[in-house]
Amino acid sequence: MPGAQAQPPQQPIYTIEQLVALNPYNPDILPDLESYVDEQVATQTYSLDCNLCLLRLYQFQPARMNVHIIIKVLVKALMALPATDFNLCMFLIPERLQMEETFLTLATLAHFLETSRFREFWDEANRNRDILEVVPGFEQAIQGYAIHVLSITYQRLPRSILAEAINVEGLSLDKFLEHQVNNNGWALEKGGKVVVLPLNEDNQPVLRRNTADSIPLEHVAKILPVLV
Repeated sequence: MPGAQAQPPQQPIYTIEQLVALNPYNPDILPDLESYVDEQVATQTYSLDCNLCLLRLYQFQPARMNVHIIIKVLVKALMALPATDFNLCMFLIPERLQMEETFLTLATLAHFLETSRFREFWDEANRNRDILEVVPGFEQAIQGYAIHVLSITYQRLPRSILAEAINVEGLSLDKFLEHQVNNNGWALEKGGKVVVLPLNEDNQPVLRRNTADSIPLEHVAKILPVLV
């Protein structure tokens, strides 16, 4: 229509993942990345790429570094085990910060998990609930990791080892086992004292072939005259 003013073009709305992909070194997206960490915590979602981008930007903007946000990032990374996310994040954190008590505690917890020292992990975690409870779902995620480790290690294991690994005992463990038996192919033996895990490619023994068995017969025939 005559005299109508042209509307200015609307600015495109980008998701945080798109902002990271478009310009990961733009310090202006730091507030968005920090807010996104809190969103991940609240919604129990996870984005390693966005969190790594945040830590890289902190390297270039140390004055804007938010320790509380970094701790949340590390706890979320621990929850992603067996992925190596925690170590990837730690590489981007200044050494002076890594020497602080909270970060040393998180590194210790990661070491216990990576070496399957679950009893020590749960003892240390119980002493540092104030750090870990800021991220909902932490305990369940670590229990899932412990079950993963057990499932690639054992076909059968004592109930006591399972209880120690997932930090569950008594009636709670009974209910957990009942759920696994009914839904995930687990079984119980010896009155429930032994847990039988489903077979997979990792928890079955692999028969090693004798080296001689893998040598074709014609090659052996060529070797024998040399040995005579």
